Parts: sequence; C-alpha cells; structure tokens
Amino acid sequence: MLTAFARAFKTPDLRKKLLFTLGIMVLFRLGAHIPVPGVSFENVNQCVKEAEGAGAGLFGLVNMFSGGALLQLTIFALGIMPYITASIILQLLVVVIPRLEALKKEGQSGQAKITQYTRYLTVALGVLQATGLVATARSGSLFAQCTVRDQIIPDDSIFTTITMVIVMTAGTALIMWLGELITDRGIGNGMSILMFVSIAAGFPGLLWAIKVQGHLADGWIEFGVVILAGLAMVALVVFVEQAQRRIPVQYAKRMIGRRSYGGTSTYIPLKVNQAGVIPVIFASSLLYIPALIVQFSGSQAGWADWINRHLVTGDHPYYIITYFVLIVFFAFFYVAISFNPEEVADNMKKYGGFIPGIRAGRPTAEYLSYVLNRITWPGSLYLGLIALVPTVALVLFNANQNFPFGGTSILIIVGVGLETVKQIESQLQQRHYEGFLR
Repeated sequence: MLTAFARAFKTPDLRKKLLFTLGIMVLFRLGAHIPVPGVSFENVNQCVKEAEGAGAGLFGLVNMFSGGALLQLTIFALGIMPYITASIILQLLVVVIPRLEALKKEGQSGQAKITQYTRYLTVALGVLQATGLVATARSGSLFAQCTVRDQIIPDDSIFTTITMVIVMTAGTALIMWLGELITDRGIGNGMSILMFVSIAAGFPGLLWAIKVQGHLADGWIEFGVVILAGLAMVALVVFVEQAQRRIPVQYAKRMIGRRSYGGTSTYIPLKVNQAGVIPVIFASSLLYIPALIVQFSGSQAGWADWINRHLVTGDHPYYIITYFVLIVFFAFFYVAISFNPEEVADNMKKYGGFIPGIRAGRPTAEYLSYVLNRITWPGSLYLGLIALVPTVALVLFNANQNFPFGGTSILIIVGVGLETVKQIESQLQQRHYEGFLR
C-alpha cells in the first residue's frame, strides 16, 4: 500500500489529485470546528468534557459519522449522515418504484437523474435533522447530564433558530459538494473518503482516553491490548471483505457474418459480505427509535422504564440479542433488494451465457439464489460479531459506546482504504503499462 502511494506521488497528474484530495480533507476537518451562529461555545465545550466519560449516548452513531462535530454544534454538525440516509432510501425506492427502476436501466443518464434526486433528498433530510438537532440542544436533551445544558443556545428567538437550521443544512450541502469534487477531480470515492476522515479523526483521542483511564502500568497495558485487538480486527475484516465466491460463466460462440463472437469464460463474484456496513447502520438506527421516543415523550410509565433498562444500555443481554438479530435480518434484506438473481439470469441468457452444469433461465436464477443465501449466512454472522466489539469493550475496559475499534468504524475504514488503494493502483497501471515487450 505504501509503495502504491509512493509511486503515485512520483506521477505528476496523480500527485495533483492526491494533493487536491488532501486539501479538501483539511477544509472538511476545519469546518468541523467552526461553531454555528447562536451557540455558546464555552458551554458546549463544558458539556462535551462532562459527557466524555459517558459517551455520546443516543447520538453516538451520527456523532461518529460527523467526526465529533455533532456534539460541538458546528457548521458540519450533521456530517455525511443525511447523504448516506438519502442514498439508502433511493436504493430501496428503486426496487419499489417502477419509474426509478427504469431510470436505473437507462445507464449513465438515468444514474445522473437518480444522483440528482439523492441531492434533493439530502437537503430535505438536512433541514429535518438540523431542526431536530436544534430543538434537542435547546431543550437540554443533547447533554442530559450537563450542568449548563439549558444555556447551550442562549437566544431562543425564531430568527436564531432559522439561522442555525440554514447554516447546518448549508454545511451538509457543502460536504456533499466537496465529496463530489474529490470524485471528479481527486482520486475518487469522495463521499467514502470524507466518511473515512470523519471516523479516523476521533481515533487518537479515543485511544488516549483508554490509556488515561487504564490502571495497569499507568494504562499502557490496556492501551497495548486495544492496539493488538484492533490490528487483529483489521486483519479479520480485510480477510472477509476480500473473500468471494466466484461462479464460472461461459459464453457460447456466435457467428455474425464472417466474425465469431463469444466463446469466452468469466465469473460472477459474490462477496461473502455482500451488504457491506448497511445492516449495522440499519440496526443501530432502528434501536435508537424506542429510546428517542422515551426521551422526547418524557414518560415515566412502565413501558418507558422497561426501554430505559433493557434497550438503552449497550451491555444488557436484551440489547445485545436484539442488535445481533437485527443485523442478521437486515443483511439478508439488503442482499435481497440489491442483487436480483432473476435479472442476472435473464441477462446471461440474452447474451448467450450459462453456468456449466446449470440450464439457462429459471434454473440459473434458483442456483444463484441458493449460493447467495449460503454465503450470506457467514457474512451476516460476521457482521453481527464485529458490531458487538464495542459491547465487549464496554464490559472489559469500561470504555464508552464510541470504542475506537467498533464494528461500524472498522468496517468503513478498512473498506474505504482497500477501495482507495485499488483505485490508485489501477490508475498507476494505466500510466505505467509496460506491455509484453520491455
């Protein structure tokens, strides 16, 4: 990996792309420290320091995706989360709405329209989430245990509220634009790289907090154990993310005029973790809903007390079992809507392709569905086990919910890192292709 980056910096055009991407990343992190107008910066810092021991609570996932900007109420407080949510919603709607499905089949022009719809939905979700965040901060629910939680937003006028919502929504739109700039003029995968930067920005502070809270050898033993566990997790994630089942496909020869077409052999790569990190995000978001209902309703009834005792603290058995089952369910659900065996089988039949030993058409679709279900089981179980790492850390090291080597953060960082290195290597190969004769 380091060799690929070193070679990239020796190539003039790739060096420009890498430096441009690094510049965008610096701007992104700079915006994560500029407070929104109308926010008391001193009171926010005090509340953040008081909340460090207890973690980010309900807003931990969004705070991780914003690089810690959410709890500091900066202009990039919403981070990349509205765009992620909008992208997931559009992917689900493509399966449900025939018009969007037809756009997807149109190729480049149809994909451009879907991207435009994603941008509009991102801005709408940004307005909605910014309004909710401002209302939560004003009510004092953002930092429930802070002594000055009611003084985070001193001015409660309508003008101040509208200004804060507009600034946060504009920050989300700016992040979306920066990501597209990296995709067009940088090294690609703009949104994923910004997500990578957001998560990686919190690693040093969280690791040092484990060292400070440790007791063995002034905390260095706990620090070393966490580093070794993190390296082992990275190795496991790399191994599983690269694992795939290759289904061989052969294309029959066709004579068109005097030319022969086809007769080639290829394969369909089915990844073990076909769903990526989406099931973890779905499960985490769904588990936040009951706690959010209790928090905003302020109810003291029996059902509210049961939710607070069983579905809020991450170390409770009910929470762990529910979280694991939801991840497995959403893994199968997302694979079912993102990979259509019937469509793949029809395309293969249309172009004269077949799987050796399997008849074209419906038998091919049934075989692909069978193989996909078989490899999704270990993939979903792997996702569930990786996602439970913060819970184990919570019990063993008394860490907070934002344990640095949590399942979501490791999956995203390793996945984005692998994809970025592959893109750089492919661009290097295009520029330094030696051919058969050297």
